[in-house]
Amino acid sequence: MKRVLVLTLLLAGCGSPAATSTGGDITVFAAASLSESFTKLGTEFEAAHPGSKVRFSFAGSSALAQQINQGAPADVFAAAAPANMKQVTDTGAVTATPATFARNTLQIAVPRGNPGRVTGLADFAKADLKIALCAEQVPCGATAKKVFEAAGVKAAPDTLEQDVKAVLTKVSLGEVDAALVYRTDVRAAGGKVEGEDFAEAAKAVNDYPVAPLAKAPNAPTAKAFVDFVLSGRGREVLIEAGFSAP
Repeated sequence: MKRVLVLTLLLAGCGSPAATSTGGDITVFAAASLSESFTKLGTEFEAAHPGSKVRFSFAGSSALAQQINQGAPADVFAAAAPANMKQVTDTGAVTATPATFARNTLQIAVPRGNPGRVTGLADFAKADLKIALCAEQVPCGATAKKVFEAAGVKAAPDTLEQDVKAVLTKVSLGEVDAALVYRTDVRAAGGKVEGEDFAEAAKAVNDYPVAPLAKAPNAPTAKAFVDFVLSGRGREVLIEAGFSAP
């Protein structure tokens, strides 16, 4: 009996380091459209992992990929499109297989009350309306290009922004009559903007991949955060924000 007890205690002692191996700071580079949902997930992750701190850098996925490839210190990359994740996997900055954790689609966003009387994608070709879009090198811009091609519309944007939140700000401030942003951003804006669905959005769905970085300063906690994003609770938070499951 004494030998069994000693063995049990030894096994328990061997297991305890694994249970406490996470902690410390991590930096997560994430697409701008993930701002609200990842901030919430970061808070919940910290509560579940005492001693950990999640710091975020939100921006356009293409800019984040470039920063990573230039050596910016980060632990996790969550992109709004596989093409931007490929930018870092091709250089060896990510060695693990990225996992798709969410999907997103575009909506037409207009200021509250729709002063420009925008009714569909065709209005994005009207010279008398002020239009904002994401630049083509960022996922929301590349996706917008696809939906315009599918609809046969030649858009006439007045401004091209480097991430979707900048586009959304133009709409919420009434600086433009319409824009294309993700449906999650329309939801996050509350009553500041109105969103309109359009059929062509289904032809350009964005997959969001996530992966820990090969040179993550805090690899154990980076992996734990990625696992949390992929968990059932992670999916709940993302769906609440308007994302769809992969």
